[in-house]
Amino acid sequence: MKDACLIVVDVQNDFIPGGALAVARGDEIVPVVNRLAARFENLVATQDWHPRGHASFASSHPGRKPFETIELPYGTQVLWPDHCVQGTPGAALHSALQTERTQLIIRKGFHPDIDSYSGFLEADRKTSTGLAGYLKERGIRRLYLCGLATDFCVAWTALDARAAGFDTTVLEDACRAIDLDGSLARAIAEMTAAGVKRALSSENLT
Repeated sequence: MKDACLIVVDVQNDFIPGGALAVARGDEIVPVVNRLAARFENLVATQDWHPRGHASFASSHPGRKPFETIELPYGTQVLWPDHCVQGTPGAALHSALQTERTQLIIRKGFHPDIDSYSGFLEADRKTSTGLAGYLKERGIRRLYLCGLATDFCVAWTALDARAAGFDTTVLEDACRAIDLDGSLARAIAEMTAAGVKRALSSENLT
């Protein structure tokens, strides 16, 4: 599958049970992702990589609590617990994730004042990570997405992949969701409307 790439989204310790922003049963996807990766010639991972005091942290806004929302210059922002702080164990990719064959790791969310869910564009919807250009220069047309969390970083990455012209499929059994106030249903509806496909890792992906 020379024109296909598996994108592994944010399989990091802080999103695994026991982490600062744990996704329920997030650890269950690691062996599924590893099996998937063995089937792909091209592999890319994304990694949340926030500086201390990031604008998306509730702790950066006195009197605010995690999961409240505020307005930032680029729009509504969910406030999160401090997570994936640069250089901390929580920001590291899960130790059981097989990354030896990963060709590119895109770090995102490192701008202090802008959050980032998508592997393609930061939350201001203007600041590019360069991922689309990298994939296109390598002749990749089809993207398969897995990781954490379905309704935030996976969905935003999938939507931006479609907007950039890639044939995009989310592998649902290799993802887990936060599902904050109906966010999973909204994300699935948005992805479906944008033409994002959904499949299982057991299916023939050629």
